[in-house]
Amino acid sequence: MANVKLSSAEIELMSNASFILTKNKIIDAVYQLFGALSNEYVSNIETSSILPEQIIQIAPKISRGENYEGLPWVMLDYPRFFTKQEVVAIRTFFWWGNFCSITLQLKGIDIQPMKQTIIQHKNSLNDWWLCCNKENEWQHHFRVDNYKLLADCSIEEIEQLQWIKLAKKIPLQEWENMNNFFSTNFSALLQLLATQTMK
Repeated sequence: MANVKLSSAEIELMSNASFILTKNKIIDAVYQLFGALSNEYVSNIETSSILPEQIIQIAPKISRGENYEGLPWVMLDYPRFFTKQEVVAIRTFFWWGNFCSITLQLKGIDIQPMKQTIIQHKNSLNDWWLCCNKENEWQHHFRVDNYKLLADCSIEEIEQLQWIKLAKKIPLQEWENMNNFFSTNFSALLQLLATQTMK
């Protein structure tokens, strides 16, 4: 028979039902926040007339998982236009033990206008992060092999992007500021999208 050993700390945690119940309560709170945000996002996009109908008619989607690098996550995608060739999305993301983030992701369309907008407003966007990962566009962590502060990116690096992922994060400890963080930065990303010709 297999002799599977657990440490005393692991046995103590395994015996503590309140930990999982508290975790479930936290995930439910994230779902509630993202549900309210999805309604706000839809309203903002419908009144902005920035995106084509084929994109905005796709309803927001909230999904969750337990194993992004071993940890639970929740994400809200809206707008969320995903094909094999094209991506136009804003992703709101919660990652247990790490951060929350909001990300504009563009691929396959003519992203040149967005590159120029980012270059033009580079100084005012200096607290945003730009994806520098040239192999995998679906990673969310902010380590040096995936994201780089826009302020530290050269114009040449921006011009050579194959896709655009522009993101900002907030520590989980700032939970009380999450709603304002997401609302403000979603509006900022919509303003950037206004430069994009996708209609």
